[in-house]
Amino acid sequence: MCKVNSSLYYAQTSLAGSPPESAGDAHWIPNTDVYVTEGNLVIKVELAGMRKEDLELTVEGNRLMISGQRPDGTRGAKCKFLVMEINYGPFECVIEIPAGYDPSQAIAGYQNGFLQIDVPRAVPAPKTKLVAVSGEK
Repeated sequence: MCKVNSSLYYAQTSLAGSPPESAGDAHWIPNTDVYVTEGNLVIKVELAGMRKEDLELTVEGNRLMISGQRPDGTRGAKCKFLVMEINYGPFECVIEIPAGYDPSQAIAGYQNGFLQIDVPRAVPAPKTKLVAVSGEK
């Protein structure tokens, strides 16, 4: 599933809602898998080198926003790259949760560089409701 072309993938903007203004503010999008199990929608995000304290997850309506910052403290100040494929700095991705799931009940766990978010199926509201009848008024 390609994030950019997926209907689940919503945006790649800065935290302020607009594209980054300078190269120093560049954002990146982590590799993400989204799949369905019997009872949940599962979102798995690859975030090697990060601590769970550096991650922020928020739910707004049917959108799950994942943001954070991967520190770049592993290289020397005067290094010259021959190949650079690892992204550092701030990231943000917004995933639109499809109908039938309840993002407000999501549960997240972080282990071995992977963030996993389980979003349960929404419990349908009952169509009929019994009204109790009390004694005389």
